[in-house]
Amino acid sequence: MKLSELKGKTREETATLLGIDPEAAALEHFLALGLPDKKSEEYRYFRVEKLLERDYKILDYVPKAIQEAEKIVISDGVVTHAPKGLRIYNERCQTMDPVHFDPLYYLSHLLSPHVIKIDLDGDTDIEIEHRFTQSNTLINYRIVLANQANRHATVFESFREEEIEDTLVLYGYDILVAPDSTLRILKNQLMQKNRYAMVASHRIQLAQRANALIKSFDLGGDMGLQLIKADLDRYAHIDAGHLLYLNHEAQRGTVSKIIHKGEHSTSHQEAKNILDGNARGIFDALIKVEHSAKYTKAHQNSKAILLHEKAYMVAKPQLEIYIDELEASHGSTTGQLDEKQLFYLRSRGISYTEARKMLVIAFANTLIDQVKDHRHQDIIKASFEEVFYSGS
Repeated sequence: MKLSELKGKTREETATLLGIDPEAAALEHFLALGLPDKKSEEYRYFRVEKLLERDYKILDYVPKAIQEAEKIVISDGVVTHAPKGLRIYNERCQTMDPVHFDPLYYLSHLLSPHVIKIDLDGDTDIEIEHRFTQSNTLINYRIVLANQANRHATVFESFREEEIEDTLVLYGYDILVAPDSTLRILKNQLMQKNRYAMVASHRIQLAQRANALIKSFDLGGDMGLQLIKADLDRYAHIDAGHLLYLNHEAQRGTVSKIIHKGEHSTSHQEAKNILDGNARGIFDALIKVEHSAKYTKAHQNSKAILLHEKAYMVAKPQLEIYIDELEASHGSTTGQLDEKQLFYLRSRGISYTEARKMLVIAFANTLIDQVKDHRHQDIIKASFEEVFYSGS
C-alpha cells in the first residue's frame, strides 16, 4: 500500500482503501486536514512525501499471549512481554483528540482502531522497548497511558531494530495525566543506517494540578519526527525537553503545540540541538494561551550548535497569546563551538576529537542530567557516545 494514494480521495474512496467504516470519526478529521505534503505547515521542513510514496506491506495486528518479563516489549505493534501484574489491554480507543493538528494522528487511529492501553497503577516505573523486525512494512500502533490521581509514574522507552530497511513506523501516545499526579516520559532513540523512518504523533491531556515531564533524546541519523499536542487544565504543569544530536543525512526533530486552557497553568520547553554532517534539525513549537488561561507562566527556548557547514537548524519557537495577565518568553540561538575553548583544551594536550566531545557533552548535559535515574542516564550517555564516535 502507498499512503500517497489517499491524497485527494473522497470519504468513500478513502474508507475503501483503508477497509474502514466511512462514518468513522477519525476519517472526518483526517479528510479535513488532508494528507500532509511539503506545503503542510507542520511538515514543511520534513520530507514526509518521500515516506508516503513508498509501497508498504500491511501487517495484521493479532494480540498474542504476553510472556512475563521485566519490561514491556512491543514487537511490530504487538505486546509480547510485560511485567507480572501490569494491566495491559487491547481495546477500541475511547480517548481520541477531536482537535489535533496532525493528519497522521488521525490516520494512525484509522489504521489502528484498537489501541494498547496500559494502566499505571500507583507509584510505578516501567520500561517500554519498541522492536521492529519487518522490512518494507508500515508498522502502526497506538498506546493509551493513564495514571491514577495523586500518584507518580515514570515511563522509559527505547527502540531496537533488526537488519531491516525501508520501513515506516507510525505510532503515538494518547496520555491522560490524572489530577494531582505526575507522569514522566523519557524517550531514548538512536537511529542509524536508514533501517526505518518514524512519525510519532502524541496527545497529552493534563487534568487539574497534574504534572508531566516529557524528555526526548533523539540521536543519530535517519528520518524521524515527533508531533506533540498538550492541553493544560487549571494549575497543570508540563516540562518538555528535547535533545537532538544528529549526523550524516539525518532529518529529525519536534513539532509541538502546548495549549494553556486553565488558569495558573505553567509550561517550560527547552530544546538543545547539536548537528553534524548534512543533518537537519527541527524545532517548530507553539505555546498557545487561551482566553480562559489567566495567570499562565510559559517559557520556551531553543539553542543549537552546528558542527558542520552543511548542517541546518530550523528553530521556530512561537507564542500565541489572547490575554494580558500572564508571564511568557521565548527565544532561539544558533552558533558553532567556541574556537577559543577548543584551542584552550588542545593546548592542554587534549585531542581535537576529545576536546570537541567535551564541549558538546557539556552543552547537552543540562538536559541529560535532568534524568534522575542513574541507570537511565547511563543508557542515554552510552547512546550519545556511540553516535558521537560514529560521526567523528
